[in-house]
Amino acid sequence: MNISEHCEGEQWVREGSPTTSALMFSAGVLGNAVALVLLEVRRRRRKQSARGNSSSCNLFQVLLTSLLVTDLLGTCSVSPLVIAAYARNESLSALGGSQVACQYFGFAMTFFSLVTLALLLCMALERCLSIAVPYFYERRLSVRCGYLALALVYLSGALFCLAPFFGFGEYVQYCPGTWCFVDMSAQQEHNVYKNLYASFLLVMIACIVLCNVCVIYHLVLMYRRCELHRGSARRFRTSAPTRSLSEELEHLVLLAFMTITFLICSLPLVICLYISSPRTNRSLDLTALLLLSMNPILDPWVFILLSPPVPRLLWEAMCKVLRPRPLDNKVPLSVSPQTAIELQT
Repeated sequence: MNISEHCEGEQWVREGSPTTSALMFSAGVLGNAVALVLLEVRRRRRKQSARGNSSSCNLFQVLLTSLLVTDLLGTCSVSPLVIAAYARNESLSALGGSQVACQYFGFAMTFFSLVTLALLLCMALERCLSIAVPYFYERRLSVRCGYLALALVYLSGALFCLAPFFGFGEYVQYCPGTWCFVDMSAQQEHNVYKNLYASFLLVMIACIVLCNVCVIYHLVLMYRRCELHRGSARRFRTSAPTRSLSEELEHLVLLAFMTITFLICSLPLVICLYISSPRTNRSLDLTALLLLSMNPILDPWVFILLSPPVPRLLWEAMCKVLRPRPLDNKVPLSVSPQTAIELQT
């Protein structure tokens, strides 16, 4: 038997080393811990220098903190089981003498992947509402709404991922015996569940892209309005809109790169869920699962690398590109009216 076959009944780990899993676990824990500390430092600095309207930052930071905590929990939930399986040379199905470890691993992988994307959607929707309908956002949305959204996301994700325990869907073991996930080659009775899971991912991805496009469109409008009134307004009056645009761009850049990271890590899995069959090569499914497990490791490092001043440098570069340049045929003030007419003709 080779690695492309199903390992559903295997009692031992076929091949591999715990070194890779230990490195991934360490990188995930370290990255999320550093990102959370950095986010807390930024929150305290922003709180000390806050002026007036700061609800937008607070709500976005609540969602971002929840995303990083979710990634940390996801890493800590599955990686120790993989390391234990390698250390004892027992597959997840045999670990502890029952199927509990495998079923838990499959639930955790499915749950945290769904919740992570749902939180990214909440962040994208929050940014879209804050810039597209600011009056409604200020009057109706608050940090309390963020906590309510978090509760709804976690509850709905848990209910969906618990369905295989009640016969709707199934979690199975994959080679080399250290992975358990939704049965991608399910037959008639469980085929609906895996298609629903893939469809939820696709719908949320599409909504995130639409929200980000909406934010980009309104950012361009804000920039044009700011440039239009820059000449007639005083410097101290234009500094606030410029800072607002810069903060919006920071949020957009961070959200966009986190979304791209999730797309790279999850789209192969979505494709496997749709096209997988009992005759499909299992090694493709394993590759898709490996990519999915990389997302909670990469997310915090994306946040660390894109923390200020990186987005601000991008914003300044974009402003230089978009700022209208003076015309070459503009007439100097020292030229007489007659000479100006001759030059223009």
